[in-house]
Amino acid sequence: MKRREFITLLGGAAAWPLSARAQEPKVPVVGFLHSQSPEGLADVVRGFRQGLKETGYVEGESVAIEYRWAANKTERMPELAADLVRRRVAVIAAMDTGSSLPAKGATTTTPIVFLVGGDPVKHGLVASLARPGGNLTGTNFFTSELVAKRLELLRELVPAATRVGVLVNPAYAEVTESTVRDSHMAARTMGMQVRVLEADTSEMINAVFARLARERPDALFVGPGPFFTSRRVQLTQLAARHAIPAIYSQRLSAEAGGLISYGASIADAARQAGIYVGRILKGASPADLPVVQSTKLELVINIQTARMLGLTVPDKLLAAADEVIE
Repeated sequence: MKRREFITLLGGAAAWPLSARAQEPKVPVVGFLHSQSPEGLADVVRGFRQGLKETGYVEGESVAIEYRWAANKTERMPELAADLVRRRVAVIAAMDTGSSLPAKGATTTTPIVFLVGGDPVKHGLVASLARPGGNLTGTNFFTSELVAKRLELLRELVPAATRVGVLVNPAYAEVTESTVRDSHMAARTMGMQVRVLEADTSEMINAVFARLARERPDALFVGPGPFFTSRRVQLTQLAARHAIPAIYSQRLSAEAGGLISYGASIADAARQAGIYVGRILKGASPADLPVVQSTKLELVINIQTARMLGLTVPDKLLAAADEVIE
């Protein structure tokens, strides 16, 4: 064998493993889209990763995740969703109501798994819960359906409460309408009076609490929705400053200093969304995956806030709580 032929053959042999490695299949990439900031949402990310893991996908090993956070700047959502589509991610996980419609508007082909409160059919995300029919499916959790139960819990914690402010976001029309209707109905059966208050900006929240300081209601019911969740620190601090007992829909608010929260476990709903993403990565079609109704609810009580407000939490309520924050 000639020397030049030998060198060529040797070079080809040496390069073979590199070529083989280049042909190894890449791990799938999932786009994670959220309208808020990652701060305070570690449980949501953890739940999502857990769902992926349950279907055999581990971040950094068998799947990669591209995170996109809008930091409460909703005008950024369409571009963030379009960016994930341009990157040809295998699935987009739209992890809140504020990201789901922009994701839907960005693509009709990339599979999308959403996580929303309210009715996905009314939101225009799917044709029906049982047969989504397009490139979207996901998880739906309770929001306004729990109004009466939240008022009951508020009464248990503040037995003398008869006048309650109900704070809603007029921009969140579907949920606001049902919250106002259900709060009036529940209040009548409990001998309470409700005054509806509206806010969809930080400035309006300040104005609402200025009004509450003048009118001095016995308690405050904060309606569900992504805006109030994103403003949870402002809300809980104002409630503490004005010594107003308040109930919220998500545990994030209780963790931020709110008195009490009762609602769907968003972490568990995120886990279910992660499972659906994993199933789609394995070949399932979103059109054939019925929307999952997340039914896990959690009651969280912040005992420090209760003490600050001079409230004694009944033993029955403490025993029922999923978590008591000391």
